[in-house]
Amino acid sequence: MKKKWVKKLLIGIGVVSGIILLTNFGLNIWLKTQLPDYIKNNTDYKVSYKTLDVDLGSGNIISTGITINSKNPQNIDVIRLQGTIDTIKISRFGIYDALFNKQISSSDLQLSSPNLNVILAKPVDHKTGKKRNPVLFKNIRINNGKINIFRHTKQKFLSVQHLDLFVENLQITEESVENRLPVVFDRYDIKGNNFFFRPDNIYAIKINKISTTNGQMSVESFQLIPLLNFSQFKRFYPKKSKLFRFDIQKMDFKDVVLTKNKISLANADFYNPNLLVYTTGITVKRSDRPMNNEVDLNDIKLSNATVQVMKPDGNHLLSAKKLNLDVSQFEFNKKTSEGIIPVKYKDFKFSGKDILFSNHRNYKAESIALNPRSGELNTISVVSGGVSGKTSMNLSAGHIAFNINKWEMIDKKLNLDVKDVLVNNLNGTIKAGENKTLKKAGISRIQFPLIIRKVILKNSNITYDKGSQPLVFNDLNATVYNVELNPKPGNRGIAVKIKDYSLTTRDFAYKTQFYHMNVGLLKLNKNKIHVNNFVMKPLVSRAQFIKMIPVERDLYDLKASQITADGNWDLFSNDKFINASHVVIQSANANIFRSKIPKDDPKMKPLYSRMLRSVKIPLYISNLDLKNSILIYEEDTPESAGPGKLTFSNFNMNVKNLNSMKTKGKPTKVDIKIDCSFMNLAPLSVNWNFDVANQNDVFGISGRAVNLPAQGINPFIRPYLHVTATGTIQEMLFDFKGNPAGLHGTFNLKHKGLKVAILNKNNKEKKGFLTAVANLVVKSDSGNLPESVTVENVERDPTKSFFNLFWRGIEDGLKKTLIEINIDKTKKTVQKTVSAVKEVKESVKELKKEIKGPDHKKEEPRPEEVKKEKGFLKNVFKKKEKPEEK
Repeated sequence: MKKKWVKKLLIGIGVVSGIILLTNFGLNIWLKTQLPDYIKNNTDYKVSYKTLDVDLGSGNIISTGITINSKNPQNIDVIRLQGTIDTIKISRFGIYDALFNKQISSSDLQLSSPNLNVILAKPVDHKTGKKRNPVLFKNIRINNGKINIFRHTKQKFLSVQHLDLFVENLQITEESVENRLPVVFDRYDIKGNNFFFRPDNIYAIKINKISTTNGQMSVESFQLIPLLNFSQFKRFYPKKSKLFRFDIQKMDFKDVVLTKNKISLANADFYNPNLLVYTTGITVKRSDRPMNNEVDLNDIKLSNATVQVMKPDGNHLLSAKKLNLDVSQFEFNKKTSEGIIPVKYKDFKFSGKDILFSNHRNYKAESIALNPRSGELNTISVVSGGVSGKTSMNLSAGHIAFNINKWEMIDKKLNLDVKDVLVNNLNGTIKAGENKTLKKAGISRIQFPLIIRKVILKNSNITYDKGSQPLVFNDLNATVYNVELNPKPGNRGIAVKIKDYSLTTRDFAYKTQFYHMNVGLLKLNKNKIHVNNFVMKPLVSRAQFIKMIPVERDLYDLKASQITADGNWDLFSNDKFINASHVVIQSANANIFRSKIPKDDPKMKPLYSRMLRSVKIPLYISNLDLKNSILIYEEDTPESAGPGKLTFSNFNMNVKNLNSMKTKGKPTKVDIKIDCSFMNLAPLSVNWNFDVANQNDVFGISGRAVNLPAQGINPFIRPYLHVTATGTIQEMLFDFKGNPAGLHGTFNLKHKGLKVAILNKNNKEKKGFLTAVANLVVKSDSGNLPESVTVENVERDPTKSFFNLFWRGIEDGLKKTLIEINIDKTKKTVQKTVSAVKEVKESVKELKKEIKGPDHKKEEPRPEEVKKEKGFLKNVFKKKEKPEEK
């Protein structure tokens, strides 16, 4: 039984094998004779061949001498083929799909020396989801191929010559083109020449040679070429912002992976790339569509690159030469594109030469080198294009370097912590523009606070010009520590906070409309100020100044050999303050000129206590000393013959507690003590005080002058009062109290031999009669122990300064001391003189009668001189309104 069963099994196997062999033999005979007609009748192609072998069991097909053509070249719904193939090897051919689904599919396709023209089918209808591609090959091998692929419109899409290719899991349809990746695959090996690829109607890609060895790809002479000139591009694509041209001499990379929306490759080297970009100036609206494409590059290098970005007018927006870039783990995807830096990387190195960037300013650098932790630029310049209202610059720097502690993205915002910045040999001018509110978008992508730990500026010469008032720093060296930047409320700019700083500069200068200020040496830090050779000179003459000002104003000419200050202060942040323990001004020379020719300034003049309260920042100076100085005040009027002059030499002043009432815990009462030589002739001492915290602005001022020759004040009173004086003021004492309404107090004057001379307008000839009468009014000697007079009800003109009120107090005391005490005696003397004149007149009348006799016509002699003198004497005692004091 057993042998019988085995025999039957063997017979069955033999019969089946025979049937298979016969079927396979018959199928081969049928395919060789009938397959071309079958393909022609049941597919869209016409095929002929020399040999054909088919293994029915495995589905493998080998054919030689193949010619293929589309049956209907006008059918755009299927791929159209035309060409020849020396040999085709097909593994696991889908015979069932070919017979019943009219679809050619295979796991492997090998083509030897193909020369094919392929016209792609019309893109997939996404609404119906129908696919019109009847040819599916999973893996393809091509040897020595010449392939031309066209779109369904017969526009060339892709071509290559001498192609040796192996692609695993290939997908090539126009649907892929629409996703910006025309071919996708899992693994590849390729060699070929004269590649051409036209992804759209704007660009074409050309490659001279491409090859792979052990997974390493090499591409020679890569070109991205615009198919339109710039004028045509703007005309046909008015909504696009950029047109590109890209040339690369050679590219090497490996591990290329193309998926539906992702390009990945590793170890990419680009040699001598040349990028040219034309910009149209069109602002492209940000698309609401999600970012689908991704780029993942592991270790990418650019060597000796050139970049040019052109403005719409044909000028350069950006240009750079000899660029070198080395980036590791470069990523660009939906997540990174939302940040202020749209890419992600692990590390990078960048360098270049001849950098130019031009928007409304031209930025140039001879060389640049950057990495995530540091940067360096050499021979830099910044030149503004003269845009109205914007800050303009014309600067150059020899060297700029910086080091960064941290540079990262947090919550889609840039977080930056700079270790230090060095700027060397910065020279040029900055002209300030209009202050404008920062746009919210400008700072919305920055993580604040933005910190710079240290900034060093060396060997620089900078001019900062705001409102045509240039501020000049020569030989400037500065170091700033811990700069912290934060946005101001309401996006009204950037607030700057500085922890510490030091600054030195020589020939520091500042120019205003009327003055040029210069400092020989300025040293400044958080705790000390040192100034040498301060000079503030007028830019115009006194005559020019008078013509240029609409109302009265002082003209200053100031000098100081040295100014020093100790304490602490913050002059740069929003929370500015000055807290000085000691300020010293050495050997100052101040000349103050005021003309009374322009109109009076009608503005109210606050007293000094109120002025100090109006200072916006906390100000406190414990001691201010003005030493060994000279103060000269000159004043002229329309009637004066030259200016009057007051001189205070050997001027020494100490001010205690100078403050703005905004420093907690500090005294607010200001005490001022002055010692000087008045008119270089007599010592003068003044004590002056007021309390800044007192809202009533009360003050006290007292002083003493001794042994002043009266002729010492002639330089002041002679030019415009036309008066000179002789004699001696032995002692003058005053003690006044006051407020914004006026002042009162006491005045005492001890004098001897005081006489006055009234001059004519040319200040040369003395008016004898008026001089005599004036000296009748003035008391020449005060006696040994003069009594003090009371100064009261001296009203203040609110449009005048504090010193005008002080002078009116002195004037009131002088009147009461020199004139009112002697007024009764003067009246009696004048009355006696009038009586004597009357007696003379009567005697003259009688004498004339006796000479001419009784019949002579009656006359009333009345000499004109007597008449004039009588009228003048009457005016002496006539009550007049008090003239306005100057």
